[in-house]
Amino acid sequence: MKNTFLMLAFLLVPVVGNAADNSSSAIPNTGNQGKAVLVDAQRIWDAAPHNAFTDLVRFKDRWYCVFREGSGHVSPDGALRVLTSTDAVHWESAALVTSEDSDLRDAKITVTPDNRLLLAGAEAIQTPTGRHHQSAVWFSEDGSTWTAKHKVGTLDNWLWRITWHNGHAYGFGYGTGDKQGDLSLFHSEDGNDFETLIEKVDVAGTYPNESSVLFLPDDTAYCLLRQDGTPNSGNLGTSQPPYTEWNWKSLDKRIGGPEMIRLPDGRIIAAVRLYDKKVRTSLCWLDPQAGRLTEALALPSGGDTSYAGMVWHDDHLWVSYYSSHEGKTSIYLAKVRLAP
Repeated sequence: MKNTFLMLAFLLVPVVGNAADNSSSAIPNTGNQGKAVLVDAQRIWDAAPHNAFTDLVRFKDRWYCVFREGSGHVSPDGALRVLTSTDAVHWESAALVTSEDSDLRDAKITVTPDNRLLLAGAEAIQTPTGRHHQSAVWFSEDGSTWTAKHKVGTLDNWLWRITWHNGHAYGFGYGTGDKQGDLSLFHSEDGNDFETLIEKVDVAGTYPNESSVLFLPDDTAYCLLRQDGTPNSGNLGTSQPPYTEWNWKSLDKRIGGPEMIRLPDGRIIAAVRLYDKKVRTSLCWLDPQAGRLTEALALPSGGDTSYAGMVWHDDHLWVSYYSSHEGKTSIYLAKVRLAP
């Protein structure tokens, strides 16, 4: 496996800072918040014809990066690859989760409250009545051996990303096929059995879909939501327990593949695909009060790109993503230094 290192030691763009404490009274988000330096970006996997849609986590002192690989962006042979590393430099395959009768798509990975890995994705199933989507989860103690597929959510409602808070799992699911335009919120106490918390979320737009949910220490929840159709500007949702009511603000910016993370000092940074000018995967500061994303750092990317995972570790932000800027859709890992 070929690794390509892209050293951009002096790339400075408006960005944020070092994490300090995890209290709810930490620094407020007010848009532009400092400088960012791309320390390193490396290609960590390119074995399949198409490698895309990533997520990233640390578990038992190891890195795990998951993604879909197949013969094309949409193809019947999609499988979920699990990579692992001890140093974030040398990567090896820990597992390949496959399906005999469906295209497995858009891997997401989290650590459960009982200290297991949860791999989530959706299977695209071609039937005589058309293409349908069914969300599913797998569990593992070690990242190598995974349980059998377990279906979650409802047919044609794509549970996009699972986020844990106070021992509970939450995730928005978006409608596909005949259900396109619907958005639901699911909840689970174990990551295995999900119930519908909101059948149809009240948000403007004809095609809400991909999302990222973030919980603050005071239990406030934010949702970064992609919108296609009309309008195509993303939304920021805000909610309080029990999360059955959400308020939405337009970001006035088209985004794709959203993910966000709260730094230890309270600032929130998001990874999204941006469509203005050159399509790219970028890190953006989120100002939740204003409902505004401010671009901080464009990662080496272009073309078919985005779908990032993020981890804060050793005072750096680590970002997995995919891109075709070097000619082939491949998996990359970026290490970013954020100054105060």
